[in-house]
Amino acid sequence: MLKDITLGQYFPGDTVAHRLDARTKILLVMLYIIALFCAKSFTAYALLAAVLAVCVRVSRVGLRSLVRGLKPVLFIIVFTALLNLFFTPGERYVLEWGFLRVSDTGLRNAVFMVLRIMLLIMGTFLMTYTTSPISLTDGLERLLNWMKRLHVPVHELAMMMSIALRFIPTLIEETDKIMSAQKARGADFESGGLIQKAKALIPILVPLFISAFRRADELATAMECRCYHGGEGRTKLRVLRYEARDYVALTAGAVILAAVIVMRNLGI
Repeated sequence: MLKDITLGQYFPGDTVAHRLDARTKILLVMLYIIALFCAKSFTAYALLAAVLAVCVRVSRVGLRSLVRGLKPVLFIIVFTALLNLFFTPGERYVLEWGFLRVSDTGLRNAVFMVLRIMLLIMGTFLMTYTTSPISLTDGLERLLNWMKRLHVPVHELAMMMSIALRFIPTLIEETDKIMSAQKARGADFESGGLIQKAKALIPILVPLFISAFRRADELATAMECRCYHGGEGRTKLRVLRYEARDYVALTAGAVILAAVIVMRNLGI
């Protein structure tokens, strides 16, 4: 299960998706999320799924990696679908079993909610797969640069988000090692009730927190040794610049969002 958590991983490549400006990819993900929440028909969701399939094909990341990333949130997807399925009232009920009743509206909402969550997660993961943590930090900082006038520490916030995202795979790997070591010593994490399973996690959480604090201290020491003092006067090895492909991608994203809004208004 831990190996299926792929959030924060970066797959190096030389595709068009990898060469896009980080700001472009962040904006495209925002447009995609807005389009998902505006979609109200199967046609709109089919269009957004087709767009994601094209992006996956262009990035050459592989659909299997995106699907594997859905496994840790499978419970949330199923739970949300059941809530919409059984607790959404409607004019016509397609299934009645005791006190459980499934309406046509509930069935429609459950399908749409599952599609929305899956496409949203896969679209967000695709951005992290094709964008390095450094580029993501620079992109966030440049997009939020206007907030510096309000004395918001934009650079520090972007750096914190990037470091947190980058350390997710590291902590997952560390957790897997600790669990393997505990199992080799006879620990059992699967049998017993909920309380026993929660108690069995204590030998994992304690060394994991110690390791996380140790890594944070080492990172802070390394940044101080390199005279890191925030973004003031700091130069960048690769300066972000918009190119023709970025404008084309943003235009395509805006057109897709407009198409979804038109479909919503026309009831298509």
